[in-house]
Amino acid sequence: MEQECMSQETAQWLFEEGAMLVFLDVPEGTEFGMDCNSWEVGPKFKGVKMIPPGVHFIYYSARDKRSTQLAPRTGFFHTFSRKEVLVKRWDEAAEDINSSPVSSDEQERIESNRKELDRFMGAYPYESYKKWVSLTNHMSSDLIHKLSPVSGRICSAPPLESNPSDTASRMKSPPPPVSKTRPTERDLMDMKSIPGSEIRFSEITSHKFPVGSTPGEITRHLLDCSYSLRSLLDANYPSDASLVLGEIQFAFVCFLVGQVYDAFDQWKKLTKLMCSCESAISQYPDLYLQFITLLHYHIREIPEDFFVDIVTSDNFVVAVLRSLFANMFDSQADGNLKGRGLKFKEHLEKKYKWDLNADTDEDAPVIVQ
Repeated sequence: MEQECMSQETAQWLFEEGAMLVFLDVPEGTEFGMDCNSWEVGPKFKGVKMIPPGVHFIYYSARDKRSTQLAPRTGFFHTFSRKEVLVKRWDEAAEDINSSPVSSDEQERIESNRKELDRFMGAYPYESYKKWVSLTNHMSSDLIHKLSPVSGRICSAPPLESNPSDTASRMKSPPPPVSKTRPTERDLMDMKSIPGSEIRFSEITSHKFPVGSTPGEITRHLLDCSYSLRSLLDANYPSDASLVLGEIQFAFVCFLVGQVYDAFDQWKKLTKLMCSCESAISQYPDLYLQFITLLHYHIREIPEDFFVDIVTSDNFVVAVLRSLFANMFDSQADGNLKGRGLKFKEHLEKKYKWDLNADTDEDAPVIVQ
């Protein structure tokens, strides 16, 4: 993707109006990242300055001092306002961010010392900001709050806690906390997922047709998944259908940057559902125009090795794109949408050498009699 260089005017604006993340006491060697960028923490690191206001994803991985291996990635979304100073402190015992907010006195002291902190702060890498916006432009603060775990933390591996002890002696002498970077097999066997740590994705209904449908109607709904899409929109985004694009982006970022496999699964489910509709395409033309753009950026941002090994190995992307284009060209959508779809199809076929023409004989659905 084309990189956006920062002009002198933009740099000055971000210096005066940009946000700041102050991250204190982070051990040297920790992996720290924001959006599409990651670094290894050095001895003088105290955070990031000149952050463009808006949605950002902050993440980190503790490093084992003995093996130097990194713990599973943990992160959180935050919507920065202009000139905001967000202060976080590392908890060495938990190998994580301290869950307690800093005191108002410390917050005030840090904000008043912004100039002194400046030399310990890394500048936000603005050259990657355009790419980040293309991956998150449908995500709002409300949507992020709706989908994020109750804990607020998004973990690449499910966070675990010890099962309650069933003996008085263990109650009196609880086991020491388990290191995030080196749990033993016995530790894992004696632990369970922490409630409230799961991402709250929308549930895709298993009912693909209305109750009481005739055999002919069932066949139509199995061929055209618009009923399932409308059910999802009515249940989760009744006032604005385009918010489903925000959830697709949320899932993609959690997968691509947060390394959450369950998010990849949700991205696949929602992408397949959107591509498996025909009548919904003409009902929501603006939604599908934006969906084409979304797919364009997602396909180009998947790492090449992962793309080959995971996505194309089961032909998922090619299969859903074939469905999308077949449904779009068969639908009653206007010429503008079909024209955009055709250009997108030709672009993908040229760049990736994919055959995106639908094969009507392969995987044909069963007709209900």
